[in-house]
Amino acid sequence: MVLYFRSADAPLRDLQLWLAESDDYSFAISHENWNAPGSLGEPKFIASWRPKNGNRAAIALESSPFATLEEALQACELMLADLTAK
Repeated sequence: MVLYFRSADAPLRDLQLWLAESDDYSFAISHENWNAPGSLGEPKFIASWRPKNGNRAAIALESSPFATLEEALQACELMLADLTAK
């Protein structure tokens, strides 16, 4: 199964957000504008997932944060493969 991420409106102007869903899981990747006031260090991509059923908090991917969006996307694909293989 392939995840198709779409850009989403973020509640903060300096935050970028991408979302994707499978039948049973939802995934999110966020990225803060490192030029924004209060930002510390290099920009990082934070990836997380959660089951769609029930009211559970998101779980950050084990190797998150990622240096690039491509790394975060690949990690989400691998997590989905792992989750659906069980």
